[in-house]
Amino acid sequence: MFDKILIANRGEIALRVVRACREMGVKSVAVHSTADSDAMHVRMADEAICIGPPSSQLSYLSFPAILSACEITGAQAIHPGYGFLSENAAFVQACEDHDITFIGPTAEHIRIMGDKISAKDTMKALGVPCVPGSDGGVPTLKDALKVGEEIGYPIIIKATAGGGGKGMKVAHNAGEMERAFQSARAEGKSNFGNDEVYIEKYLTTPRHIEIQVFGDGKGNAVHLGERDCSLQRRHQKVFEEAPGPTITQELRDRIGKVCADAVARINYTGAGTIEFLFENDEFYFIEMNTRLQVEHPVTEGIFGVDLVREQLRVASGLPMSFTQDDLKINGHAIEVRINAEKLPNFSPCPGKITQYHAPGGLGVRMDSALYDGYRIPPYYDSLIGKLIVHGRDRPEALARLGRALGELIVDGVDTTIPLFHALLAEQAIQTGEYNIHWLEHWLEQNLGE
Repeated sequence: MFDKILIANRGEIALRVVRACREMGVKSVAVHSTADSDAMHVRMADEAICIGPPSSQLSYLSFPAILSACEITGAQAIHPGYGFLSENAAFVQACEDHDITFIGPTAEHIRIMGDKISAKDTMKALGVPCVPGSDGGVPTLKDALKVGEEIGYPIIIKATAGGGGKGMKVAHNAGEMERAFQSARAEGKSNFGNDEVYIEKYLTTPRHIEIQVFGDGKGNAVHLGERDCSLQRRHQKVFEEAPGPTITQELRDRIGKVCADAVARINYTGAGTIEFLFENDEFYFIEMNTRLQVEHPVTEGIFGVDLVREQLRVASGLPMSFTQDDLKINGHAIEVRINAEKLPNFSPCPGKITQYHAPGGLGVRMDSALYDGYRIPPYYDSLIGKLIVHGRDRPEALARLGRALGELIVDGVDTTIPLFHALLAEQAIQTGEYNIHWLEHWLEQNLGE
């Protein structure tokens, strides 16, 4: 096991890794920009080092700054958290070149899965079901129209290097294709420096189901069931739960085995998530995230495992601490993402926290780096906390979520807490009868977004 690791991230995920390190007797190093000098992860880590100004490009995304921090502190490994450099193949290669262990998959696996076309081709070859669509990139509008005619409308055009909902446009007919095609290419170029796009069939009422996988890099892998992340706003997840309310044990076993076998065959290392659209009892691969997910706590809740601890174990060369037969689902877990945003427009709302009180009690977990007097900087993502609840079944988890939301206090800034109070009053949420379009329609009707 490592003696010391550096955490190349900030906020709640950095604090999450610090806590896992402390339980394992591993020293932790926090890095921070000048804007985060008073952050909780900086206070809680064994060591902290400033790596630059507020700009992410000059701090949390700076290879030289982070690698230098490793050299200065003697850290043997880097945990990337999620976001920032967590899926940057060039950074992983830089770590390898400097004899620093990257706690995650190899640069090759990140590179393959980071490109939507190569990811789809790889998964198809591994037997993972995929959405009907183009064979590779679509270079011209003429080619796009041909694909649309072949697979039928509606279709969705996606930037091959896209993510976070950017570079994705829907065309419901041939008349909408030119606008959607040019717009997707422009967003891909602007956000990712790559204007290549591909096309998939646009499913009308799917759910977003993702399978958590974990591999040891030596041909062994397991799946830890699924998460339902269908409640989304502009392709950003808002509310996640496990297990999925519409997934039977038969479906879970079938798709879980396919995913575990696929990552085992490529000797995948560490945590990964294979994401699907799910409609009419069929799964369609959309992408693989080669990192720890924001919503990993719901999986931890129903399986009683610590995925960060497992990441550290496998990265240090130790075997996984569980097998597939050890993994049994216990109850139901739900996570809601608390953002510092002002409703109804969801505009970022940085500022000083005048009062913070985390909920507690049986089955309640609050992952947050907030504290009284903390000033949320305006430079980074607006996620300020994740409220996770666990119950014996879904109704108990929903009741516990309502109770915990009532206890949660975040004063001084606007947050999305009122959104979840309102959602819990909806029949569709109580029954689990929703799809990836439900929240967008609800927001339009209730908030006028």
